[in-house]
Amino acid sequence: MIVVMAPTANQEQLNHVVALVEEMGLKSHIIVGTNRTVVAAVGDKRGVDKGALENLPGVEKIVPILSPYKVASTEVKQEKTIVRLLPYGPALGGKKLGVIAGPCSVEDRNQLLDLAGQLKEAGAVGLRGGAFKPRTSPYSFQGLAEKGLEYLAEAREQTGLAVVTEVLTVTQVDLVAKYADVLQVGARNMQNFMLLKAIGEQPKPVLLKRGMSATMEEFLLAAEYIINAGNSNVILCERGIRTFEEYCRNTLALSLIPAIKHVSHLPIIVDPTHGTGHAYLVEPMSMAAIAAGADGLIIEVHPDPEHALTDAAQQIDVGTFKQLMARAGRVAAAIDRAI
Repeated sequence: MIVVMAPTANQEQLNHVVALVEEMGLKSHIIVGTNRTVVAAVGDKRGVDKGALENLPGVEKIVPILSPYKVASTEVKQEKTIVRLLPYGPALGGKKLGVIAGPCSVEDRNQLLDLAGQLKEAGAVGLRGGAFKPRTSPYSFQGLAEKGLEYLAEAREQTGLAVVTEVLTVTQVDLVAKYADVLQVGARNMQNFMLLKAIGEQPKPVLLKRGMSATMEEFLLAAEYIINAGNSNVILCERGIRTFEEYCRNTLALSLIPAIKHVSHLPIIVDPTHGTGHAYLVEPMSMAAIAAGADGLIIEVHPDPEHALTDAAQQIDVGTFKQLMARAGRVAAAIDRAI
């Protein structure tokens, strides 16, 4: 349920509401809007007396939350959430779109530093790259681990790009948070609830990818785990779902973008690389994603895709990325947004 505070409510009254909500065994989430402050009370409400809250000084009304995903819903917060990739840097969720780019996996220090400079020059705001790689085959390249994280952090120092990289296990959360600016939860881990809780207990933004067979409700409930653990800085990512179609690696469900925006305040970006699995499809699907209302893109870019250690077929080269950014700016302008 939502406790809607009156416009005249003061901080003492708000604190009293929060204290009573938590005394009832519920978790409180304070959401400050332009015109109203609300307290989302989440948890098992059996035995909770709503009247005790309604009668508190400063409370205007109590509103039930009907969505299964509570604090991720527009029922709780109608204003769009804007997530900053860096404390005083670029953000996702506003009028300006953000593009995160980089190799599938971190392979070499000099290669990464040179690539990061070119991506920054082309207009990227974030640098992606896997230090830990979840691979289908145990014999495939698994990443450079902490050394890869060090290279990513060095690239950030040189370029100002926010580092976005994946966390695979609960035990890696602190290590990755030490180096990265945005912690990514991959598609395979979207319903790893212990990881979602752990990553929600740290303050850095989280990029949550949709599971390959997840429904929209399951996707938003995964985000709910993170927010409920204390971290509201969640960025959703549509990266394609598995269907009967075998031509593309996945089916990029772009209809999810306006659907998410209808029911949730969280920003959503699109991964056209994993969504298609073919480098030549990345640019047209990026344009389609922007036109559909995506708040940004995350794209795999490699200086020499033919010799990439992972996913060579789907990574674009730097020249193609620069062309993509130029076209993306024109598409964004057509819908009153900007890159």
